[in-house]
Amino acid sequence: MSESLRVAIIIGSVREGRFGPTIANWFAGVARQRENLNIDVIDLIEHDLPHQLSPSPSDDVKAVLAGVSPRLAAADAFVVVTPEYNHSFPASLKTLIDWHTTEWHAKPVGFVGYGGLAGGMRAVEQLRQVFAECHTVTVRDTVGFHGPWGQFDEQGTLIDPTQAEAAAKTLLDSIEWWGTALKAKKAEAPYGG
Repeated sequence: MSESLRVAIIIGSVREGRFGPTIANWFAGVARQRENLNIDVIDLIEHDLPHQLSPSPSDDVKAVLAGVSPRLAAADAFVVVTPEYNHSFPASLKTLIDWHTTEWHAKPVGFVGYGGLAGGMRAVEQLRQVFAECHTVTVRDTVGFHGPWGQFDEQGTLIDPTQAEAAAKTLLDSIEWWGTALKAKKAEAPYGG
């Protein structure tokens, strides 16, 4: 493949004391080992999107959207790093999704979940339903961290990377396959969903 695939890794949590950046930085490091991927980490804490949606946003809201919308539009694929809060995903992530429409169309979405015993998988399964309505293709394989707080050292390095790196490889293989296929198809004929 001559042109790299642009993958946006989205850190979904903005909660105080969040662990998402540690996991996202680890995953981005794994993804950056692939020469054909161009990685953009989007941290939602840097984009204070209002919860009230509007078809005619104010200039202030337009300025916030200008910091994230073009990055989503430029991405060929997404990987969402999400915690599980109350058996679901964070409101900040839903707000990002709902502020955008065509930016998601005909692109693959993968998931890295984290949390307690379920490892974020209940949040991931709910996100699959939401992203289906956004005309995306969610990839089957995920990376999940059950109780991740003790799995990384103080520098954010995974203590035993064997299983997580294997899961990340499978996820990235799927993202690359779908991202390449959908990008080629959209070059041939624009998506009309």
